[in-house]
Amino acid sequence: MSRVIIGMSGGVDSATAAYLLKEAGYEVIGVTMKTWTGEDSRCCEMADAREMALRMGITHYVRGAAADFERCVARPFIEDYLSGRTPNPCVECNRHVKWAALLSAADELGAEYVATGHYARTARLANGRYAIRRAASLRKDQSYVLYRLTQEQLARTLLPLGGYDKEEVREMAARAGISAAQKPDSQEICFVTEGDYADYIESAADAAIPPPGNFVDEAGNILGAHKGITHYTVGQRKGLGLALGYPVYVTKIDAGKNEVVVGCETALYRSSILCGDLHFMSVESITPGKKVRAFVKIRYNHKGAAATLETTEEGLLSIAFDAPVRAPTPGQSAVFYDDEGFVIGGGKIRIS
Repeated sequence: MSRVIIGMSGGVDSATAAYLLKEAGYEVIGVTMKTWTGEDSRCCEMADAREMALRMGITHYVRGAAADFERCVARPFIEDYLSGRTPNPCVECNRHVKWAALLSAADELGAEYVATGHYARTARLANGRYAIRRAASLRKDQSYVLYRLTQEQLARTLLPLGGYDKEEVREMAARAGISAAQKPDSQEICFVTEGDYADYIESAADAAIPPPGNFVDEAGNILGAHKGITHYTVGQRKGLGLALGYPVYVTKIDAGKNEVVVGCETALYRSSILCGDLHFMSVESITPGKKVRAFVKIRYNHKGAAATLETTEEGLLSIAFDAPVRAPTPGQSAVFYDDEGFVIGGGKIRIS
């Protein structure tokens, strides 16, 4: 019997994944990561995870991960917004906090594998490398937020929910008597428990918060006053407070000038972007000069678009889309897939 450590969040997905692993004959141990200090609403989720593990006869542990979360997720999240970028905190959390903590627990407890309730699949390819593959249900697919996992992490990862859609999981949970079967999905950033993300940044930032500045058009003409660049992201239309008689969208955030550039919707579309901070998965790298066809997602909820990838002399990745894509956003991740749904790799959008 193989032993597996599963991350349990208190929700239906991780609980059902634990149930499926146990049904498959694994010795399952649940671990909940406490990524915060003090008491807040997340303590209820931790209690739910403990209760569900108890009901399933699964040993449950709580691991403190607050320092790693602060260093690897919360601080970079704040720094990105202060710099006019829009980050993907889940991407960094998965690699540097969740998987790191789960594998540490696995080594301590003699477990061969770790698992989570993510909707994605894993496989070892013919070239010997491990890769994440999109879930069978594209509507729930979470492969986008797993693209930075390392080969060492993937070699020990099980993802039991990759072949199911959410309704199937809820039905299985209900049949198994899992109390979270109809629990709503969490839609917010997990560590922003009060107010919105801008409120969180204002309360948690060590550096000075950017003050109000100017909305400008593409030519630099001042159109009005903004509340501070941390309140905006590329593609945003609502909440601008501009009465121009026609709709405008944020097309660029210039942290150096403390300006938010707005324009018409057509100005949001780009035929190409550059990515840095690259991480490859199904391949070791893309050789300079080689062009690779791929399907590219530029944000979590993006359906994806056909494109050609090519490494630049500067070590960045150039992505040329077959058709323009809407609002690629600096700081967000672009994730590249092959025609079978395996993650080739990904990187952070630098220039859009």
